[in-house]
Amino acid sequence: MSILAFGINHKTAPIDIRERVAFEPTEIGNALKDLVAQPAVNEAAIISTCNRTELYCGLEQNNATLITDWLRRYHQLGERDLNPYIYAHPDHDAVRHLLRVASGLDSMVLGEPQILGQMKDAYFAANQAGTLGNQLDRLFQHTFAVAKQVRTDTQIGASPVSVAFAAVSLSKQIFSNLDNHTALLIGAGETVELAARHLHESGIGRMIIANRTVERAHNLASEFNAYAISLAEIPGHLAEADIVISSTASPLPILGKGSVESALKIRKHRPILMIDIAVPRDIETEVGELDDIYLYTVDDMQEIIQEGLRSRQEAAVQAEEIINTQVSHFMAWLRSLGAVSTIRAVREMAEKNRDKELKHAMMSLASGKDPKEVMQQFAHRLTNKLIHTPSVQLKQAGYDGRTDIFDIAQEIFDIKDMDIYP
Repeated sequence: MSILAFGINHKTAPIDIRERVAFEPTEIGNALKDLVAQPAVNEAAIISTCNRTELYCGLEQNNATLITDWLRRYHQLGERDLNPYIYAHPDHDAVRHLLRVASGLDSMVLGEPQILGQMKDAYFAANQAGTLGNQLDRLFQHTFAVAKQVRTDTQIGASPVSVAFAAVSLSKQIFSNLDNHTALLIGAGETVELAARHLHESGIGRMIIANRTVERAHNLASEFNAYAISLAEIPGHLAEADIVISSTASPLPILGKGSVESALKIRKHRPILMIDIAVPRDIETEVGELDDIYLYTVDDMQEIIQEGLRSRQEAAVQAEEIINTQVSHFMAWLRSLGAVSTIRAVREMAEKNRDKELKHAMMSLASGKDPKEVMQQFAHRLTNKLIHTPSVQLKQAGYDGRTDIFDIAQEIFDIKDMDIYP
């Protein structure tokens, strides 16, 4: 059986194509059942995110055209709509692709961890739909273990590569332990939401979220057990904040030098880390001149991000080495499956001969023959039957000059220190 990784992603297809090929979570189960109903498709799993739609299939034989046709029919697309954007990785390359995806090496943001969770969701959906067989199930389990190893043994996810992540990483560097500190987040857009998530996961003691629309601030605050206020209320809470992260679309600064000075007096000049990632800036430039204020702008964050990217790229080289080794391990296991049917056939043949000779021996005992003689005959007859065909084949191999067969026989029967060549 062949394994195929097939699909499109952010590297091969624009968003309008990715949207048309995506699967809603509620339809994946039915789609999987329809896919494995196709001729020669034994197993299947589907991962569908905003950046990729991929099908992992166990096929009777490698046939990417079959999967392409199914995907086009399912989404009612023409050849020109889909064919220029797809990729198909068979067997060894399929395993390597899956391991790279799960480890964040194929993501838009190098090393991002979300894809592993999405892949686990795809595995559970396929498991629930009953479309996982022995090979894909083993492959996904192997993939999860390898992704964990990559996270543990490399720094692929440690360095900041987003503005929100960089802001929180900087906060942790300055304050070390965030448990006893308060963060004031200004704005309620995607960047602030990501910053709130990272702070929450890092164990921030308290969060205040300020936004022009208080309802939006409340909605975001409810996710992270934070406190919501309006922008007008910021001066009354600024002194509580050890960390300020601001990202709004305001055309004018929200925090001026005067209000920050007042907050510092109340705080008795305990320092405040301020990270302004808005363009135009939310915090007046003069605020950075104040003692006990550490002000960073979006440009400062970009330097941290570039540093983080370099660190992740170095870690990615280590991750690729781990993946190459683990691909070899999985392919060795896959090849071993080819021996199963042969081993079963050999065992069945041996058991058939055993049962036949055992029956003959039991009849001899029942007729009153000497048990010792019966056992000797049983052993002799069974041995002759088990080695007859291999002996004939070895003699024929010698006649044909196929001396390589002797090496194989010596290895199979674990014959050591014996000259078996004629």
